[in-house]
Amino acid sequence: MALFGYKVRSPQGNILTGTIEAREQRMVIDRLRHQRFIVLEIGEIKKSAFRDLLDSINFLKKRVKQKDLVLFSRQLSTLIGAGVPIVQGLTILVEQIENPAFKKVITSVREDIESGTSITEALSRHSTVFGELYVNMVKAGELGGILDIILERLSAYQESAAALRGKIRAAMIYPAVIALVAGGVTTFLMIVVVPMFVKIFQQVGAELPLPTQILLAVSNFLKHYIIFLIIGLIAFVVGLRQYYKTEAGSMYIDTLLLKLPLFGPLLRKVAVAKFTRTFGTLVKSGVPILQALETVAKTSGNRVVEKAVLAAKDAIREGERISDPLKASGVFPPMVTQMISVGEETGNLDAMLSKIAEFYEQEVDAAVSGLTSLIEPVVVVFMGVIIGAIAVAMYMPMFQLGAIVGR
Repeated sequence: MALFGYKVRSPQGNILTGTIEAREQRMVIDRLRHQRFIVLEIGEIKKSAFRDLLDSINFLKKRVKQKDLVLFSRQLSTLIGAGVPIVQGLTILVEQIENPAFKKVITSVREDIESGTSITEALSRHSTVFGELYVNMVKAGELGGILDIILERLSAYQESAAALRGKIRAAMIYPAVIALVAGGVTTFLMIVVVPMFVKIFQQVGAELPLPTQILLAVSNFLKHYIIFLIIGLIAFVVGLRQYYKTEAGSMYIDTLLLKLPLFGPLLRKVAVAKFTRTFGTLVKSGVPILQALETVAKTSGNRVVEKAVLAAKDAIREGERISDPLKASGVFPPMVTQMISVGEETGNLDAMLSKIAEFYEQEVDAAVSGLTSLIEPVVVVFMGVIIGAIAVAMYMPMFQLGAIVGR
């Protein structure tokens, strides 16, 4: 994601400046125009390597966490529902917020509202904290006079989204940690333990069998070139991240991820659950269908899903039903498109989307549990085979020595 600075004129005639994170400048312009701003100036803010390093070091300290947003939304909803004016409610919340970065943001929002800016416009100036989905839902609540209800829905949505992210993170982190431990143990054996045994065999003049010679060759290679392997791995990861930032790269990698064995079906279920939960929440909150689909596409987190949803939005603008272009994309399972079709026909699209989201969130739970239970024995067997092979290769010269002595 790149950082873009902008200067715009609001519908009220005010000149505003700010920053937005996005993949490319076109997305920033579209987002600003969608908020009815007239773009005067825009450009990418280039950061030095030193600044990037400082940002990465201070990231955990400065960032606004999801739980901060959830708590803020729920508390502001309660205050507004109780009849407390927005400015007074924000003043109360600012005093309770512990995160310095978030306190600064909410203070700025309060000051903007005090100067006559709408809450939607005030939040949109902090797009890195309040995403497009958040701003659009608040706008719908502000126009409909149900801001307290919308904020309550937002907090519920954020909690659901956080739970979904936690599940997918658990599914990915577990095998990664196991693989890291397995790699560390194997590397230690190859670099430290194997040379010790080989040195003993050479001192007694034992002839090394072929498996032991192969193991020794691998050990010597790791011993002399492991630093280059680590540098190469880091370079590969950095290069992959840079490639993913390009449109072609993100599309290729996201397509590949959805086709992976074991993980592919899980990621598809996560994508469907996120799409239906987000779309359903927006529709229920009164956000127009086309605007909701655009927001869903930008917050999908997967370029394949984003492309399918944007194509569906264009088709719907031409007069097609929602379910037809989604079905034609091939991204969404038949059950999903059929249930959306039923929701369109009955006029209960938001309720149907919520049911689909609940079903697929349960599917994600089951898939994560199944994947974890499958990976654990596979990793144990893999570790056993690796360590067993090393042990056999190390003891083969000892067996030969024993046979020679026995003669």
